Amino acid sequence: MAVTTRRIPPDIIVIVAGISAALHIGKLPPAIPVLEQAMSLDLVTGGFLLSMVMLAGVTLGIVMGTTADSVGLRRALLTGLVLLGAGSLLGALASQPSHLLWLRAVEGLGFLLVVLPAPGLVRRLVPAELLSRRLALWSCYMGLGVGSALLVGPLWLDAFGWQSWWLLLGALSLLLAWAVWQRVPRSADNAPATGLPEQTWGTRIQRTLTRPGPWLVAITFALYSGQWIAVVGFLPTLYTEAGYGPGLIGVMTAMVALVNIAGNLVAGQCLHRGVNAQTLLAAGFVALGLCAWVGFGLLTPGWGQFLAVLLFSACGGLIPGALFYLAVRLAADEQSISSTVGWMQQWSSIGQFIGPPMVALVASQVGGWHWTWGVTGAMTLGGLLATALLARHRARLLAEQAVRRSPTS
Repeated sequence: MAVTTRRIPPDIIVIVAGISAALHIGKLPPAIPVLEQAMSLDLVTGGFLLSMVMLAGVTLGIVMGTTADSVGLRRALLTGLVLLGAGSLLGALASQPSHLLWLRAVEGLGFLLVVLPAPGLVRRLVPAELLSRRLALWSCYMGLGVGSALLVGPLWLDAFGWQSWWLLLGALSLLLAWAVWQRVPRSADNAPATGLPEQTWGTRIQRTLTRPGPWLVAITFALYSGQWIAVVGFLPTLYTEAGYGPGLIGVMTAMVALVNIAGNLVAGQCLHRGVNAQTLLAAGFVALGLCAWVGFGLLTPGWGQFLAVLLFSACGGLIPGALFYLAVRLAADEQSISSTVGWMQQWSSIGQFIGPPMVALVASQVGGWHWTWGVTGAMTLGGLLATALLARHRARLLAEQAVRRSPTS
């Protein structure tokens, strides 16, 4: 293992650490039926287990991001991986749902401490010409981690049980903590010289929240994540109503989550070749609106609708790829990148918290899923407006930078 890790660039280890964190998000949904039998888990408690990580993101995103900036990005990442590993290993010993619930909260904190400092770490570890590609690769972490857990989880749970599933993913996080300790240089905790004095915790939050850039990328992320999770989250219910078997439903849902990665990677290639990030955002939102309209407004459950949902997820992947790039570029300064990503994560969680209930409310009122596109369409229009504001803001910043660099200024 020591020989292998020496060959892996440290930035790739950081990205794999993020994927391992996302595995903990995706490990629970396929385990809920097993837990219902193993410890008499009721549906309400199962819902709390699912939302506990989301709750941490809704309430603590910018706080944890600013904490990561303050204590050091590498230290925060290591702490998060250890919390994830310990929470999962102890969870395998849980005998009551309440124990799992509290340990899920620990995992939620660990998840934030991994994913919030990671983009800033990647920026410090790679040359500028590789940054767009690496950040696009980073944006795959959620789709790859959750999709892999949804795909592998049911098979593992059926063969080995839920405790071994918790042990496996806990051990993986601790293994990644060791790899980060060995391969990511300690100097990554020291912010590059910026000409600015070292900022306090409160100053970082103030600088983040008093600038339009972090607000715009955060709200745009919420308008994307809210509709994506609303569609993907209700697919098992929709396909169950259509009469598909559990095994096929699991594969179809995992495929929809995994194809999101394709959009993330395409975004990275486009950014690397000079395509404007706002262009990618606009293309992604237009595709989301059209695919949702075709998939739910025009088609009934079947393979045609499944193809439309696949395109919905794949094209939507352009959006996080572009937003992580913009978040790094539009942070107030080098010392506030994790704070900006934390604010973006907080709004992403808000979107994921609000989106599914909105779709469920509309579906219950109209008696079916055929007006799902109305909810996602409204979010798409909001996303296009936010994209236009982002384009205007970034153009103003670039103009100001050009004036400052001008010899006559």
